[in-house]
Amino acid sequence: MTTIDVSTDELRGLYLDLVKRSLTGALAEDNDSILGGVRTQGATTLKRRVASSVGQLASRFNFEIAYKKPYDAELRENGLDWPSRAESMIGLRRMTNIQECIAAIVADEVPGDLIETGVWRGGACIFMKANLRAWGDHTRKVWLADSFQGLPKPNATEFPADAGDRLHTQTGLAVGAEQVRRNFERYGLLDENVEFLVGWFKDTLPTAPIERLSLMRLDGDMYESTIQAIEALYPKLSPGGFCIIDDFGSHSSQAGQAVHDYRDQHGITDEIVQIDPFGAYWRKSA
Repeated sequence: MTTIDVSTDELRGLYLDLVKRSLTGALAEDNDSILGGVRTQGATTLKRRVASSVGQLASRFNFEIAYKKPYDAELRENGLDWPSRAESMIGLRRMTNIQECIAAIVADEVPGDLIETGVWRGGACIFMKANLRAWGDHTRKVWLADSFQGLPKPNATEFPADAGDRLHTQTGLAVGAEQVRRNFERYGLLDENVEFLVGWFKDTLPTAPIERLSLMRLDGDMYESTIQAIEALYPKLSPGGFCIIDDFGSHSSQAGQAVHDYRDQHGITDEIVQIDPFGAYWRKSA
């Protein structure tokens, strides 16, 4: 009998690569455009609104109308497209960033839980949990903070940067907490250390029973969502921990503006590292 010698590191890498490719839709090359699905909801042109309405009508009778589009590996790598069925839209590079940050947290024994604010279908949080499981860490919690009903209407009086924002009309961004729990279950990763904070950030984050964080991932798109999250959570981030901003890139200046404002107000000078055209992060210095 031939003995196959596979190291723990190799097995861990194979498992995490498979999970992140599944969560992003890269494994199945998920690139269908489903009429009435997340890509077509909130359409602005008459043609697209009609197509979306037809698709939503078909879904009531358990039918799905979709058309195939060529899969672009580079777009999926950088999170520049929107998979129809996958649990995450952040792409492979931002998933790999989570993996690398958690590896550093484990290696350097940085204390604290992990959180994402704005979770959609839960893909990034599922990957956080998969990484902890792969490292044999059964003590840290993964917190999921979301309204689970989409984004808020802009409050331009208090947050002028959000004036004219239309993300609250994107009904495809509203995914219920029970569906996200089910997604965790499908990957075999739902346990007592997965915690849900259901509600608007202004209501849930200031009083959340979180003592310390080793990783915080902000994916709120808007200025309001981003500033409320970073104000409540950054003081709990341990030295050596990571602050990841999913909407830091040029597509969402509101989140980037909120981050710069907070850093300027608190004298934070840790280097910001760009992950891809959208995401960025920095490691909190001592």
